[in-house]
Amino acid sequence: MVGAVGGSVLVNADVARARSRRRDKRLLQLLVVLCVVLAWMILRLATGNGLFPDLPIPPSLDRWLPALLIIVLLAAVMIGPFLGAGRSPHLLIRPGETEVGLDDVVGIDGIKAEVIRSVNLFLAHQTFRDSMGGSARRGVLFEGPPGTGKTFVAKAMAKEAQVPFLFVSASAFQSMYFGQTNRKVRTFFKRLRKYARTEGGAIGFIEEIDAIGGARRGQGSGSSEGITGVVNELLVQLQSFDSPSRSERVRNGWIDLFNRYLPEGRQLRKHAVVPANVLVVGATNRKDDLDPALLRPGRFDRSIYFGLPGRAARADIVAYYLGKKAHSEDLDTPDAVDRVAGMTSGYSPAALERLLDEGLVIALTHGRMAMTMPDLAEAKMLVELGVSDPAVYTVEDRLRVATHEAGHATVAYFLGRSRQLDVLSIVKRRDSLGLLQHSDAEERFTQRRDEMNALLQICMGGLVAEERYFDEVSTGPAGDLSTATTIGAQMIGACGMGDSLVSIAAAGNGLLSGGLVEKVLADKEARAELDTLLKSSRDAARAIVAEHGRVVEALRDALLERDELTGSEITDVIAESLAEMATTP
Repeated sequence: MVGAVGGSVLVNADVARARSRRRDKRLLQLLVVLCVVLAWMILRLATGNGLFPDLPIPPSLDRWLPALLIIVLLAAVMIGPFLGAGRSPHLLIRPGETEVGLDDVVGIDGIKAEVIRSVNLFLAHQTFRDSMGGSARRGVLFEGPPGTGKTFVAKAMAKEAQVPFLFVSASAFQSMYFGQTNRKVRTFFKRLRKYARTEGGAIGFIEEIDAIGGARRGQGSGSSEGITGVVNELLVQLQSFDSPSRSERVRNGWIDLFNRYLPEGRQLRKHAVVPANVLVVGATNRKDDLDPALLRPGRFDRSIYFGLPGRAARADIVAYYLGKKAHSEDLDTPDAVDRVAGMTSGYSPAALERLLDEGLVIALTHGRMAMTMPDLAEAKMLVELGVSDPAVYTVEDRLRVATHEAGHATVAYFLGRSRQLDVLSIVKRRDSLGLLQHSDAEERFTQRRDEMNALLQICMGGLVAEERYFDEVSTGPAGDLSTATTIGAQMIGACGMGDSLVSIAAAGNGLLSGGLVEKVLADKEARAELDTLLKSSRDAARAIVAEHGRVVEALRDALLERDELTGSEITDVIAESLAEMATTP
């Protein structure tokens, strides 16, 4: 049974057997109580006393009842908040109350395999301990950027294990009353131990655990509830799962009492302590801020990193969410799913779901009950750039912006063959008068020098198009030049793609673009080389625009007519223009 620890989740393991024994014990206790009550009722009926005894209130207490009620109410108002302040702030989720299972975890196969291994060890804890001599895993730390599925996976673990899931945000432990923060932590772990002993196991999930588990650096050292005090309490409670339950303490206490009067060879044997089968999962975006004592073996000794998904993982996640949301047939093809994955580089699973929800909102706005690919393209721009601004362009501005963006798209199409064109627009959003969104056709983690040169030339496409069709440049290319300067500074100052192999980025801020650009511009030789690189990129883009001027004009006219082109609409316009060029002398 334990040999399959890395495979599928175990079903008939130690937790299931313990839960069955507890269920039988509760049924037996209920039966005994019902029998006692039934016997008492039969006895009263047999003696003619009726089912329930009369409880008369003495007349002398009538005049004191209002005063007693007032005293009780005042005591409840004054003492009640203090009694409730130490209550555990967790949310209890029973196995049947969530539909999220490990089958719903997609796009993170490596993490899923490690999670299954942890669940299997949790389920077979007794076999692992008694038969193999292993120590149960007490804590697992989920770390990674927001929205990468940490809470989602934790709920799936609880559903697969079929045990109570106690969810709590670390900030909920904070209390305005002195000493109550530590008390809430103790109460939370007490509840975990209780559910573990009655249900065969329990999983506790602490969201943003760095709020109570930050590194102790002398802060609060003079207070029992400063940072040091709360962390100390958390560390103690993480070691409390081997402590005896209340009933075990009572039994062993009576045994100790009898053993005081018995000779050493005839003393009664005390009951062995049964450890509570508890797994605590902590989630954080900042593992480095946690106290090192929390990460030592026996506490959160297993750390699982949730990173942003790659392209293939994003495709799996998109396909999963599309199966739950209304969409048109054009999104059912693998190419469409792959295209959505390609244009969402850097998106977390939560961001992908939000993008699809925004697509549904846009479809509903247009009177449709299912989203399409253009809806997702519009949703992407809405998420990244905000709502469109219904700015009224002058005729000249509209023509110039359309020409500028058409120049970018033309250079990107003929030069960046490894790139796909996602959106071409002259709709104003925030500070952007228009835009070209393009992405890698394949997931890439490195770039060659010719690919970075291509990016520079794409940046120059708008500038050279304005030069060609208006004989002068406007303020439009300002953002393009800033981007091109950053890319060129990385090439020359960090990547060794210039004449010098000296890394300017090695001093200070590394690859941080702001500091690197400043250093390259401050170096006389590097600045001159950067200027030469940008000018050569402009000349190369100028040649492409001059050679394919009809493509620029076709894209410009399409933008003037439709304002926005997405995906195949862009390439269709280019293909039609090239076909006309081939048939026209």
